[in-house]
Amino acid sequence: MSAPATRRAAPFVRPGLPARLDRGLIGQGGFLPALLVAVVVVMAAIDPQFYGRMNIVNILRNASFLTIVACGQAFVIIAGGFDLSVGAVVALASVVAAKTMGAAAAAFPGQDGLVIACGVAAGVGSGLAVGLVNGLCVAKLKVSGFVVTLGTMSATAGIGLMITSGIPVYGMPESFVKGFGRVQVLGLPMAIYAAVLILALMIFVQRRTLFGRYVYAIGGHHDAAVVSGVAVGRHLVGTYMLSGALAAITGLLLTAQVGSGQASFGGDRMMLQSIAAAVIGGVSLRGGIGRVEIVAVSALFLTILTNALNLLHIDSRLQPVFLGLIMVAAVALDELGRRRKTRV
Repeated sequence: MSAPATRRAAPFVRPGLPARLDRGLIGQGGFLPALLVAVVVVMAAIDPQFYGRMNIVNILRNASFLTIVACGQAFVIIAGGFDLSVGAVVALASVVAAKTMGAAAAAFPGQDGLVIACGVAAGVGSGLAVGLVNGLCVAKLKVSGFVVTLGTMSATAGIGLMITSGIPVYGMPESFVKGFGRVQVLGLPMAIYAAVLILALMIFVQRRTLFGRYVYAIGGHHDAAVVSGVAVGRHLVGTYMLSGALAAITGLLLTAQVGSGQASFGGDRMMLQSIAAAVIGGVSLRGGIGRVEIVAVSALFLTILTNALNLLHIDSRLQPVFLGLIMVAAVALDELGRRRKTRV
């Protein structure tokens, strides 16, 4: 399958517009890095607190969480779907892992490694289960991914609240919280290293595996993929399970950092930001186009923008307005570029 190569091989550049703009939107390696640098330069000039070490570490850590979730979201969108349940999965994985570790610690006292393994397996397993339900409903029952994940988002969030009754869950081993979640290596939290590792793995999967190429093919032209013999249903299920697993890993990292399992993690904000990071990073909502490394840059841009708005004391109620406007602009540019290519 050569969907990505095909799309790159036939660029259309409208006379009078910069070529980078015409390749899609502010992502795709075009204007996004320039916007990122512009925000950094302006904020460094306005507020010295912006380039303080603590603030930079905080930005990178928050960008790491968003990058991991956005990578999974990007795979689903490239395949032509949506995953609105990622924020709820983050919360569910957090409380399931914390509850499991608490129970395992009581059953196996002093065996922290086993306790942590049980909690991680339960947390990631909960994300895979939600992804499996999403994928089967989309691939086998032919239900819209938007509707399915909207339903599982509500159900998953409700289960998380039922498990905890809205109260944070404690009782995890110190080695999980202090020895992993809060430890720093070379001055950086472990979440950053985890995000870099996962991003490298996703780049490999996207470029070097049949699964990655089939995802492009399915999103680029579903019927052609079926005719070509691609196991469309199986790979669609795989994208949703991948998204669920990555959201669950984010929930585990947040749990380790905070030291408690909380049903308030993730939520609508994580879901919206993951979609925004994917779209601004050049992933087409029509499927078939997108690169996870640019999505990671987009996640960093959104995190820096949020941090800048906080430092500038912009009302938190206004901040979603900026995110919404950027998303609308990105989608509009994507649609504009698609229509120009259609006219050729």
